[in-house]
Amino acid sequence: MNLTNLREPLGECAGAQAPVGSRSIDEILGAARVRLRRLEPEAAHLAARAGAVLVDIRPAAQRAATGSVPGALVIERNVLEWRLDPRSAARLPVADRYDLPVIVLCQEGYTSSLAAAALQDLGLRLATDVIGGFVAWRGLGLPAFGPTDVYAQPTPAPLETVRRAFT
Repeated sequence: MNLTNLREPLGECAGAQAPVGSRSIDEILGAARVRLRRLEPEAAHLAARAGAVLVDIRPAAQRAATGSVPGALVIERNVLEWRLDPRSAARLPVADRYDLPVIVLCQEGYTSSLAAAALQDLGLRLATDVIGGFVAWRGLGLPAFGPTDVYAQPTPAPLETVRRAFT
C-alpha cells in the first residue's frame, strides 16, 4: 500500500458525504441515551451509598486535574468492558453478575453514556450514567477531593529535618 497517495488532495467534494449506513456521534449518543435510565448526580450519589458501583472512567490526568469521587471504582474507558464483563478473564472480582448496578461517571456526561450503553450490550442491564458527569457532581457540592497536580514534584524536606530523622 502506498501511503503517499493518501496524502494527496482528494478534490473539492471527495469524502464530503457520509458513507451509507454511518451515523453521526450525536445519533450514536442519542441512541445510547434512549436505552439508559440516566441519573442526576444526587441520585447517583445516593445509589452509590446504597451499594451501586460508581465507576469513574476518566483518564488519570483528568482526575488529577479536576478531582475525584471518594469510593469510586476507577476503570479507565479503554479497558472498561474487559473489567466489568462477567465472562471476561480480565474482569474485576466485583463483576461477578449481570444484575450489578453500575453507574458510569465521566467528566461531562457524554462518554459515560456511550460506556454505559456498551455495558448494557454486554448484558449489564442496570448500567447507567451520571447526567452532567463530574462537573455536575462537583458543582452540586457532592463528595469529591483534589485536584492534585500529577506533574508536581514533592517539596524536599529541609536538610535539618532529614538529619533529625536519621539521628
